[in-house]
Amino acid sequence: MCGIVGYVGERQGLGLALEALRRMEYRGYDSSGIAVNDGTIDVVKKAGKLANLEEILDPAALPGTTAIGHTRWATHGRPTDANAHPHVSFDGRVAIVHNGIIENFAPLRQELLDAGVTLHSDTDSEVASHLLARAYNEGETAGDFRASALAVLGRLEGAFTLLFTHADHPDQIIAARRSTPLIVGVGEGEMFLGSDVAAFIEYTRNAVELDQDNVVVITRDGYEVLNFDGSPAEGRPFTIDWDLAAAEKGGFDSFMMKEIHEQPAAVRDTLGGHFHDGRVFLDESRISEQDLKSVNQVFVVACGSAYHSGLLAKYAIEHWVRVPVQIEVASEFRYRDPVLDERTLVLAISQSGETADTLEAVRHARAQGAKVLAVCNTNGSQIPRESDAVLYTHAGPEIGVASTKAFLAQVAANYIVGLALAQAKGTKYPDEIAEIWQSLEEIPTRIEELLDVRGQVAGIAAELGAVQTMLFLGRGVGFPVALEGALKLKELAYIHAEGFPAGELKHGPIALIEEDLPVVVVVPSPRGVKLLHSKIVSNIQEIRARGARTIVIAEEGDEAVREFANYLIEIPATSSIMQPLLATVPLQFLAADIARQCGNEDIDKPRNLAKSVTVE
Repeated sequence: MCGIVGYVGERQGLGLALEALRRMEYRGYDSSGIAVNDGTIDVVKKAGKLANLEEILDPAALPGTTAIGHTRWATHGRPTDANAHPHVSFDGRVAIVHNGIIENFAPLRQELLDAGVTLHSDTDSEVASHLLARAYNEGETAGDFRASALAVLGRLEGAFTLLFTHADHPDQIIAARRSTPLIVGVGEGEMFLGSDVAAFIEYTRNAVELDQDNVVVITRDGYEVLNFDGSPAEGRPFTIDWDLAAAEKGGFDSFMMKEIHEQPAAVRDTLGGHFHDGRVFLDESRISEQDLKSVNQVFVVACGSAYHSGLLAKYAIEHWVRVPVQIEVASEFRYRDPVLDERTLVLAISQSGETADTLEAVRHARAQGAKVLAVCNTNGSQIPRESDAVLYTHAGPEIGVASTKAFLAQVAANYIVGLALAQAKGTKYPDEIAEIWQSLEEIPTRIEELLDVRGQVAGIAAELGAVQTMLFLGRGVGFPVALEGALKLKELAYIHAEGFPAGELKHGPIALIEEDLPVVVVVPSPRGVKLLHSKIVSNIQEIRARGARTIVIAEEGDEAVREFANYLIEIPATSSIMQPLLATVPLQFLAADIARQCGNEDIDKPRNLAKSVTVE
């Protein structure tokens, strides 16, 4: 959840760490801090956004070239100066930064209190600094930084990434990961650590993946990877395939706006290379064609926007493959004891590849004998590594906390999975798959055309003003789009917003309709199921009759809805199953613009949220 950076080299550590935190602030912005080690430990930290820290920094006063930094999403303890990281040990010789949760912190904290150690924060993290200082100062590991760090790590339970720096060893940082992310950056005469590659992409594209329960020791001359027991281990070197420009705003007023405009490329790049010689291919697969052919049920597990993409996967897979699909909120999946076996395929969707609930769902599914196929945007992350097959979305870095391009890329990837299953099971002929693929390949161009609605949507938001509540309605594949539109508005504008199946109106939600209430209606194509289209036109009439203001998303040329729309946003014509890839885009713009009408200018960093949820 939090963002972590570490640096050993010849550059000024403070400035480098600050710039890295700026790129990773989307991971958490409740507080931030930096520790510089030049033989003494100096720490500067502050509650609130990174700008608060910058105001109190004096770079000239901290010239050291070894530094660790942290930007926090609060778990244990409120967002205060005292709870901000880094945390320093009782002797002032150790500083640590931490992402995750130390589950057994309570007995460790009590042990420290009993030993006379004063703790200065409410966090679980602080115990790690004091434990390391005690291990280094006394006992079997006294004076040995590495052995002391390993001894402490062996006592910790939970999911965590930890960075340790010691004043006696200003030329090195020791770091460890268990279930939460950590990447090593390899430079010339300098080494980097980061929660993701955005921390060091300005300086190197050479990186190293670490496995579960790996420890890494970095110096300016290189790195060494160990297991928690101290035995040698190996990281996996890789080359980062995007550059610094991808992590900058590129002239847009927010990352979110930039990322909305990057959606044509995100979908196009996700599709690229997955269909040739008349066949659909995954990225990495240890699932045989026979295994796919034998699949008789599919579970989709995901959270947030990924869950909404999973709902669309259900529509596509059941339509194309004719096997039942259940969609599950990942946090509930393993607790309700789902019925899984070797003929079950679990589709695990996670932008970061580190979502804690989804990762635990993957582990539970594999323990039950099911096959797991991951859809993920982050190469080498934990969920793909623990799955049987992977399909990567190639959306590039998504900095805005509210997902946009990653969501559309997930929808496209889920459709690829559906076609791969249809191909294996023979439920679609090759020419039918080729025809569907052609429709998919046309989508990026259609999205590019749709970006022109930006001005129209801004005008609608200006007329609506600072609304207090909105409803979103859809039928068929329009229902998940309605849910996604409502989620975006909640995340960005902090107002009540709900998505409903339009057919449920008269079963309760119509009681919410009152004069001037804005209601977004996602209308299915009139070229699809005729009855579905006519019924949603009736729904629009029902809510208009009760005073609602209707914002209607409909296919170009759909004249049946025009007279019932206070605001009509037209999207390019496409097949029904592809429509969500288009209908979502105006709702992203709408959420951003209404958020600003409601006074939230910083749409990249919604309050209380972080980009990836790495703790349960």
